[in-house]
Amino acid sequence: MRESMYSALFGAMSNEHRLDVIANNLANASTNGYKKDNYAFHDTFQRFAHDYLVDDKPYVRAPDYWPKPYIQARPRMGGQYCDMSQGSMQVTGNSLDLALVGEGFFKVRTPEGDFLTRNGSFQLASDGRLITEQGFEVLGGGSAITLPRDIKIQIDANGVISVDGDQLGALDLTNISDPKAIEKVGRNLYQVRKGSNAAEIPAENLQVQQGYLEKANVEIVGELVNMMEAQRAFEIYQKIMTTTDSMESLVINKVGQVG
Repeated sequence: MRESMYSALFGAMSNEHRLDVIANNLANASTNGYKKDNYAFHDTFQRFAHDYLVDDKPYVRAPDYWPKPYIQARPRMGGQYCDMSQGSMQVTGNSLDLALVGEGFFKVRTPEGDFLTRNGSFQLASDGRLITEQGFEVLGGGSAITLPRDIKIQIDANGVISVDGDQLGALDLTNISDPKAIEKVGRNLYQVRKGSNAAEIPAENLQVQQGYLEKANVEIVGELVNMMEAQRAFEIYQKIMTTTDSMESLVINKVGQVG
């Protein structure tokens, strides 16, 4: 099979995955606190056995005993990572809507364990527990936060919760020592990637803004441009595969007619 078929196949598969990432970003463009996924490409080199052989010649005009070293470069998806850049702020006026400015996360408790989130759209359960839109408990001091109902609540920039001047507790705000070790687990939640050496650390230079929500950091126009580019690239790779297949069929038929 021609090398153009392999190269086109790698390129088409990479752009198919790229389209999946872009589509997921666009689907979450209106999700509070969502962080878009980015991707990177690299070349995969295929080496042959003769690439490692040294062709020593007894004299200058001696024939070459081995083919010239040859390396094939095939582009493919090199990695996918979460872009943790700051999203824009939206004013809501709701005292339970909180936005984070800087690097860090809220901590929430789910039936599967404790996770991190940037989505500060909170509400009170019937028993006064502060919960997320999915019903997960928002943590403060390592446990669920319980607040009085129908009373104005103040939350300062450090996440300290007060009612009528009396402090009731503080939100658990944390950060990760290695941002590249953060992975998504769905439902707008994050965790430290298993097997990494990263750990939770105090969230420095992180501020809580009450009455605001952080919007997704997805630029719709930019993502649409990337989608069009990936679609065109995918179509080109398809054309290369189709053309290569036609050429091989023509060669096979011609060879079969010889004699």
